Amino acid sequence: MAHTILLTGAAGGFGLLMANTLLDQGHKLAATMRDPQGRNQEAAKALAGRGATVIDMDVTSDASVEAGIAKAVQALGSPDVVINNAGLGVHGLQESFTADDLKRVFDINVFGVHRVNRALLPAWRARRSGLMINISSLLGRITLPFYGPYNSSKWALEGLTENYRTELSGFGIDVCIVEPGAFATKFQDNLIKPSDATRSASYGPMADAPAHSFKHFEEVLAATPAQNPQNVANAVAALIASPAGKRAFRTTVDVLGMGAAVNGYNDALAGLTAGLYKNFGMENMLSTQL
Repeated sequence: MAHTILLTGAAGGFGLLMANTLLDQGHKLAATMRDPQGRNQEAAKALAGRGATVIDMDVTSDASVEAGIAKAVQALGSPDVVINNAGLGVHGLQESFTADDLKRVFDINVFGVHRVNRALLPAWRARRSGLMINISSLLGRITLPFYGPYNSSKWALEGLTENYRTELSGFGIDVCIVEPGAFATKFQDNLIKPSDATRSASYGPMADAPAHSFKHFEEVLAATPAQNPQNVANAVAALIASPAGKRAFRTTVDVLGMGAAVNGYNDALAGLTAGLYKNFGMENMLSTQL
């Protein structure tokens, strides 16, 4: 079954792979990105050449999101799937990131997701159907040093998505989270560094730890070709192809060992949540009501 899909962050990394995978499968795609006439011109032209509707949209702006979705509806009809993929990563000592650094990360990774969803959900609730896929991270379930603001934003996204799931289930709307591990994509090349370099310097030898850690991780990724970013696009496509109401709420994508560990954590949380909701007489909110 072909779907009409709105994808944010389509210009590179997971987003570009998702876009091409979904086009291969015959879906109608609104591929949103910033600056399709400038720095993302190459990806925009390639996707448009394959039949995607490319839309200039900045998820940090209410006006841009509303205008972008209006263009998508005009070109393709109302999307029945949204993939909130646009994201920003970081690397460095947490103390050295300023409050403005954190605001920048949260504005894309959390508030941007909320902006896009708010623009789509009234129509979805009215027709009682839709699929929301939020791209989180294994670092939204566990923490590793030197990714602090990113960890925090993805933990926040997980909580935001948990609430969407329960509050929208009665309207026939599926809500899913995809949790990738680390992959060698352009996302890794665009990680922001702390603004306060002097604060990092005050850590002494520890100030060099993030760079050493990142170099080691790049070596691990290079030595593990099975950690293929296409796996993430395939996981998203599989969720879209699954029957409404039967889709997994959480999907991890990783072969480096973190995903297997997090699966147990996710299963335990699912059991705990089911028990609490049953005790409160709300267990029906955990299943999509079609």
